[in-house]
Amino acid sequence: MEGVRVSLACALLLFVVSSIASAAIVEHTFNVQNLTISRLCKRQVITVVNGSLPGPTVRVKEGDSLVIHVINNSPHNITIHWHGIFHRLTVWADGPSMITQCPIQPAGHRYAYRFNITGQEGTLWWHAHSSFLRATVYGAIIIRPKSGHSYPFPKPHKEVPIIFGEWWNTDVVALEEAAIATGVPPNNSDAYTINGLPGNLYPCSKDRMFNLDVVKGKLYLLRIINAAMNMQLFFKIANHKLTVVAADAVYTKPYLTDVIVIAPGQTVDALLHADQSIGSSYYMAAHPYASTPLVPFPNTTTRGVIHYIGGASKTRRTKRVLMPKLPSFFDTPTAHRFYSNLTSLVGGPHWVPVPHHVDEEMLVTIGLGLEACAKCPNSKFAASMNNHSFVLPKKLSILEAVFHGVDGIFTPDFPNQPPVKFDYTDPNITQTSPGLLFVHKSTSAKVLKFNTTVDLVLQNHALLAAENHPMHLHGFNFHVLAQGFGNYDPTRDRSKYNLVNPQFRNTLAVPVGGWAVVRFRADNPGAWIMHCHIDVHLPFGLGMVFVVENGPTKSTSLPPPPPDLPRC
Repeated sequence: MEGVRVSLACALLLFVVSSIASAAIVEHTFNVQNLTISRLCKRQVITVVNGSLPGPTVRVKEGDSLVIHVINNSPHNITIHWHGIFHRLTVWADGPSMITQCPIQPAGHRYAYRFNITGQEGTLWWHAHSSFLRATVYGAIIIRPKSGHSYPFPKPHKEVPIIFGEWWNTDVVALEEAAIATGVPPNNSDAYTINGLPGNLYPCSKDRMFNLDVVKGKLYLLRIINAAMNMQLFFKIANHKLTVVAADAVYTKPYLTDVIVIAPGQTVDALLHADQSIGSSYYMAAHPYASTPLVPFPNTTTRGVIHYIGGASKTRRTKRVLMPKLPSFFDTPTAHRFYSNLTSLVGGPHWVPVPHHVDEEMLVTIGLGLEACAKCPNSKFAASMNNHSFVLPKKLSILEAVFHGVDGIFTPDFPNQPPVKFDYTDPNITQTSPGLLFVHKSTSAKVLKFNTTVDLVLQNHALLAAENHPMHLHGFNFHVLAQGFGNYDPTRDRSKYNLVNPQFRNTLAVPVGGWAVVRFRADNPGAWIMHCHIDVHLPFGLGMVFVVENGPTKSTSLPPPPPDLPRC
């Protein structure tokens, strides 16, 4: 018996040692600086990290710890958000400006973001979370399984980041400042990009196109990220199908499709089987999914090329390149089919079952409205959640106010229901009730006790224009229980809940003129913003904050701020 105890103790020690040995501290330095580059026949000054667009890819394994030293040598205030990272007790590193920190100021000021990668594998990304700098300050986060573990799908020959972006031939910070001052949405972008390159459908861009060489018979993992500022995108590769195996760094049941639909903030991992002939070439292409024809959008197309190399020369052959037929810009049925057909991989790595007990139920309307302005010739454009149009604090971050008990920075009064119930999806309702258009400006938070399980119905409204809104929750994933069109009806729609294998993600495209129900457990103390990831909507107020209180123990309580946390 004693020998059995010794053997068990040795086995346990070996397990602990191997787990520690398999984890690493991964350290990077991000130098934020201005760079002049040429795009679309014009030289433009942009802000980037480490002199590149996109910025550096962060590669880690599950269980690793990250330390990212951000040095701000740009002329703008900056913060970096690690989009989709859970930040278990590292909320001080989440990064949204004036929510969890004051911005890192220019002239060489710095801040070290320190956090762990726990319970997550797949593709996430990082980006600026202050002003429109996200347009050029972004990059991929690739999380592979820890040593000794494998993917729940065949091992790919190569992994390829595909990062969509938007390009403006102007100063994006000045663009946003003008939009906020006037209450008028900013100009649309001049191009979409794949890995920073617009592709040959744009002027002066024949040689500025992403190229991918593949070998016939090999398997490739495309790590697709929509870093575009304001547009959801359809993506296809001519003569190829893709198998979706993850979304927002959560493994999915394999889903075969010829089109990917991806909203700003979302990621999709998809397997590409290179099954065409050597010497052939095929365009990959992306253009907008515009959920409403009432809102102007840039109706252009970015593309790259896949080349099948091989044979004696192992070089690309020049011949006709096939172009995929993309869906129409307004193809909501195709978009909804893709968004609603993804399901989680039950029993896969880091699978999380749906909590069945619910503590809080919320119905939150989301959409566009107006802000009354006595000094303006016209009302200003605004956006809101439950008619609360979010305003960032100016003196102190919300998280610091929570930790230090400072009053006057935010109000804990975000409501569980809209202030007025109406036919949310009736586009003509403002003709008889014009007062519904006007929002209440506030810095509102919903306070949750630790470990509260929340059912959140996100209901689009059509007061100005019904639109698909990609809603992102910091610090948590949520289970997507159901989604549909029209007004949410609990009597009718609860029967549609998927409690077995729903998507589990951090960003959800709420259907145009419709609703979605998500469920999450508030088991991480801190201040966590939820907002629309269409960047033109956030400064107009489409956001709110969940403040999660401390749990009963030190390991469930918010730690103090790090000593180098930037000051306002």
